[in-house]
Amino acid sequence: MSNYQLVSDYKHIQKYRESFNALAKSIFGIDFTPWVEQGGWNDKYICYSFIDKDQVIANASINKMTIILNQKEYNAIQIGTVMTHPDYRMQGLSRKLIDHIIAMYEQECDFIYLFANDSALDFYPKFGFERMQESSFSINASHLRNQTSKTHSVQQLAMNNSVDLTMIKKFAEERVPVSSILSVINNEHQLLFYFILPFHDSFYYIEEADVVVIFRHEDHQLHIFDIISTKSIDINAILNSIISPETEAIHFYFTPDYALDHMKAELIPQSEDTLFVRPFLTELPKQFMFPITSHG
Repeated sequence: MSNYQLVSDYKHIQKYRESFNALAKSIFGIDFTPWVEQGGWNDKYICYSFIDKDQVIANASINKMTIILNQKEYNAIQIGTVMTHPDYRMQGLSRKLIDHIIAMYEQECDFIYLFANDSALDFYPKFGFERMQESSFSINASHLRNQTSKTHSVQQLAMNNSVDLTMIKKFAEERVPVSSILSVINNEHQLLFYFILPFHDSFYYIEEADVVVIFRHEDHQLHIFDIISTKSIDINAILNSIISPETEAIHFYFTPDYALDHMKAELIPQSEDTLFVRPFLTELPKQFMFPITSHG
């Protein structure tokens, strides 16, 4: 194997940044450019890449974040954007990058975690990562309708609206944990990523409650990806503001700790994103879900 150069933290170096983006587009179909232009690539997102002739050929990134677990704060590192150019595979480059990241960070953080797809389920245990099973949380909407609660008007937010974008950045920086059981804070760069890219059409502002809710309606199902607030919320008023008469069930993509009747929690049998943690986290509750907006 050739001695490729290892480079890191190169967000200010245009040629590496553009090469990284080109590789991400070819592997994952993600164009990071709008996120970078809006200041999303901050000091909490660091790439570790091998380069060959000034081209990024393999990468593993880290996200620095704070995890709230049963009201206690933990310093965590999440590994993501693990990719290798097809011409350079089978050379152990991903393995070297993961080893490098673990060596750099395992002493300064409480745990390292990542989400892997089906093709990598046998890869990460080699580094001491343990597979953990998340749960899904939902309630039947009919239970909600039996309660009388006020409702608020809901306004959709747009990424290309500078006022909306500024508001999202402010909410992301000042948010309170969405759950006292399991939350991620200090990850405003990830929330901005979801606003600009995957969930750009799913951000809504409820002015009377001063809260941002990320949600979608699909086939009589209401999917709530995150609730971003700077203070405590009235969850019933928020849910009643966003459900429709056709809504049959409400699904939460984080660990809710609201006092909602009939909340159902079920272990997820198979997932496109399987959680791996190092070292094993005994503090995790029996049923939990890492917020989907914190996936890097």
